[in-house]
Amino acid sequence: MAKAYTPGLKVSARTTHRVRRLLPIPGDVRVSTGDVVSANDVVAETFMEGDVHPMNIANRLGCSPAEVPTLMLKPEGSAIEAGEPIARSKGIFGMFKTEIAAEATGTLEQVSATTGQVMIRGAAIPVQVKAYLAGRVVEVLPNEGCIIENDVLMVQGIFGVGGETEGDIRVACADHEQVLTPDLVTPEMAGAVILGGARMTVAAIRRAIEVGAAAVVSGGIDDQDLKDLLGRDLGVAITGNETIGITVIVTEGFGDIAMAARTWKLLASKAGRRASVNGATQIRAGVMRPEILVPLEAGENEGEVDPTIAHEAGALEIGTTVRVIRDPYFGLLGQVSALPAEPAVLGSGSKARVLEVRFPDGGTAVVPRANVELIEG
Repeated sequence: MAKAYTPGLKVSARTTHRVRRLLPIPGDVRVSTGDVVSANDVVAETFMEGDVHPMNIANRLGCSPAEVPTLMLKPEGSAIEAGEPIARSKGIFGMFKTEIAAEATGTLEQVSATTGQVMIRGAAIPVQVKAYLAGRVVEVLPNEGCIIENDVLMVQGIFGVGGETEGDIRVACADHEQVLTPDLVTPEMAGAVILGGARMTVAAIRRAIEVGAAAVVSGGIDDQDLKDLLGRDLGVAITGNETIGITVIVTEGFGDIAMAARTWKLLASKAGRRASVNGATQIRAGVMRPEILVPLEAGENEGEVDPTIAHEAGALEIGTTVRVIRDPYFGLLGQVSALPAEPAVLGSGSKARVLEVRFPDGGTAVVPRANVELIEG
């Protein structure tokens, strides 16, 4: 059978998914292999060194740097509090002494007789890594973290902003073609993952932030709305570190685009269920897609997965579902109905490898293979 390969997004009713939860520096892993964890459980923790606060004692006391160690009231390594005297001048005939108070709480890390400065190291900063996905720990990485596995409903989006969060799925739109407007976002959606339909407006996102929602997921977003939301052009950097108070994921693309009907139905069927959501996106080397994960019970959704169909990851075959990502069919879903072996002449006069897509209404179109992405299930 003819076969080709293309990048794709995964929209699966049931798949086994693993997440790696790693500390930025070595620390303590708090779970063991086989442990069952919830999304909010801390699985590993460590401490990063606090900030350094330099103080030029020689200048403040009007002495030479070499004298500073003899004027200190506490030795190196001592714990100190902000406002506590740490150095005192000799004064004149034992009088008119000047005291210098610490400007930060922490540890007196260094006293230099060369520069006349002292270094105060702030309190250690705790760093905790949460499970993110409820499931079972299948591997522990000593001093680093762990790997968690579970069977989930998985939807990968095209683009997102904001980091990891979780919440119950709340359906805001009546169907996959309805625009998500602010009137559809209610106070009862506090802490929830709001499921929209087609384009989400910036006003709706701001309303979601106002009510305290965890995330918003919908089909599309206008690029100007995204700029207004962030207050800047996004550029090409990795997303996920935005501090806008919510995670936003679009499943189809930019513009007035409806969410794919199958995607919407899968997510809507889990209304009230807990979902783990991450908006982090990278479209260059090391592709990373935003995702919505809903942990499943044993046997749940198995009837929606046909065990007789096994597509190779990234493979285009007759019958596989694809999304067209270029005009004039941008955003439309269909199935591959033909894979011609020979390049075809396009309207521009150039030659390219093409495929034929059959849309749900029965219509077909011949498009370049580079203009589609695979919808993996």
